Amino acid sequence: MKSDNVRKGIQQTPHRSLFRALGMTDEEMEKPLVGIVNSYNEIVPGHMNIDKIAAAVKLGVAEAGGVPVVFPSIAVCDGIAMGHEGMKYSLVTRDLICDSIEAMAVAHQFDALVLIPNCDKTVPGMLMAAARVNVPAVVVSGGPMMAGHVQGHKTSLSSMFEAVGEYTSGAIDADVLYEYETKACPTCGSCSGMFTANSMNCLTEVLGMGLEGNGTIPAVYSERLVLAKHAGRQVMEMLKKDLRPRDIMTEKAFHNALTVDMALGCSTNSMLHLPAIAHECGIDIDISVANEISAVTPNLCHLAPAGPHFMEDLYAAGGIYAVMNELAQKDLLELDLPTVTGKTVRENIAGKTVRDPEVIRPLDRPFSETGGLAVLKGNLAPHGSVVKRSAVDERMLVHEGPARVFDDEESAIEAIKGGKIVDGDVVVIRYEGPKGGPGMREMLNPTSAIVGMGLGATVALITDGRFSGASRGAAIGHVSPEAAVGGPIALVQDGDIISIDIPGHTLNVKVSDEELAARRAKWQPRQPRITTGYLARYAAQVTSGDRGAVLTPDGE
Repeated sequence: MKSDNVRKGIQQTPHRSLFRALGMTDEEMEKPLVGIVNSYNEIVPGHMNIDKIAAAVKLGVAEAGGVPVVFPSIAVCDGIAMGHEGMKYSLVTRDLICDSIEAMAVAHQFDALVLIPNCDKTVPGMLMAAARVNVPAVVVSGGPMMAGHVQGHKTSLSSMFEAVGEYTSGAIDADVLYEYETKACPTCGSCSGMFTANSMNCLTEVLGMGLEGNGTIPAVYSERLVLAKHAGRQVMEMLKKDLRPRDIMTEKAFHNALTVDMALGCSTNSMLHLPAIAHECGIDIDISVANEISAVTPNLCHLAPAGPHFMEDLYAAGGIYAVMNELAQKDLLELDLPTVTGKTVRENIAGKTVRDPEVIRPLDRPFSETGGLAVLKGNLAPHGSVVKRSAVDERMLVHEGPARVFDDEESAIEAIKGGKIVDGDVVVIRYEGPKGGPGMREMLNPTSAIVGMGLGATVALITDGRFSGASRGAAIGHVSPEAAVGGPIALVQDGDIISIDIPGHTLNVKVSDEELAARRAKWQPRQPRITTGYLARYAAQVTSGDRGAVLTPDGE
């Protein structure tokens, strides 16, 4: 066992004395040491229940003959961080989480890990760490929030942000806005639509790193405690078989994840996180492959913000395994791959049927014949950009309009809420990329303001930043190269005509090559917005959005 390095032999006598200071018995000294990464805190609604998940995992590990040892991980609530400087710290926590788990796991020589994330960056951060440390590991999340109910309709956090836009435009009054505030987010858990947290927790099942239900069992259901106990037991089985994360997260497994991503209509952030996780596995993913996969993968689900269904509905309809079994009928998945269950994908999904064909559409009646995400390229995004196609109004799939250019999110929001954006405009928000932000802020506030003010079918937004999974509309993010490194988005001027063709996978500014070259000759890099602390170090090392915003020594 790896833990023998700190618990066996004369030289380790001092180490054992410290384990005894923890209350460890002679019998426990002989058992596997299992680290339980607990992201519980009292500021993130998706993490406030994770103390109970951790306790259940401990029981499962102990029952299966291991010694469970809990240590913490940070987590940021994207909703609370949204729309101010705090959002600069959201994406960057992914790498802090990964690094801190590596440090704890290697320093203390854990034999195996159970990772308990829930919201946004904690899931990919923990999967990255699992791949980097590469000891047997299982992921079990805190689970999704139940949908809210306002005026006879199910709601979520995205409804709340859009309600602010409706109030600003006079569509609703203060009483209705307050009703949204008090009812949109009724329970603990990750926000209830197919936003980033739930997207990544569902894709964890697809990658083979989580047990069935990891992405869909509601946080408030006791079944999630049962799942946690099973996760604790299962990591001990993996340890016996020496089944490790890099054995599971293979190139074929990532292909499966991208395929199910298209069928579910996941958050555009999955196009950041899957390449980053793959990078830790020694696998390079070109995000352009998403278009090839999308071309043959039907979109079977329209969960919020793309449609009226929520995570609880997906759970009741059969969950991720039912979606996978449906896709398998069209030979879209690699089935003979290992998973944390000890069984193959084929064995896991056998007999998992769809219980509600309106939530999970059959192959012969999909929401669309192509997948939920698209990668667009062109002279405005030579290295690519990403849009959640399934959440775009059909009237905006192809659009041309004049650019309204802003160099930060705040000035764009001020213009939108001030009524300065009109039908047909293309809002361009730049210098918000991984380096330029720094931190690649989510743009849920401006997209929600656009939709809430009734412009969702007439106004597009493009950015070198990114979007919350709760965003909907013609919202195109991850434009690469970003403005801060001289990408073409830095050269766009007010009034330039932006051409968007989502079915054709193109994003262009209708300016001649000669004019763009003349503008480039005059362009000067901007002084960094932040020059001290973690964000300054992050900006120096982070790569572009099309590469997953991974960190390298020189940021290239």
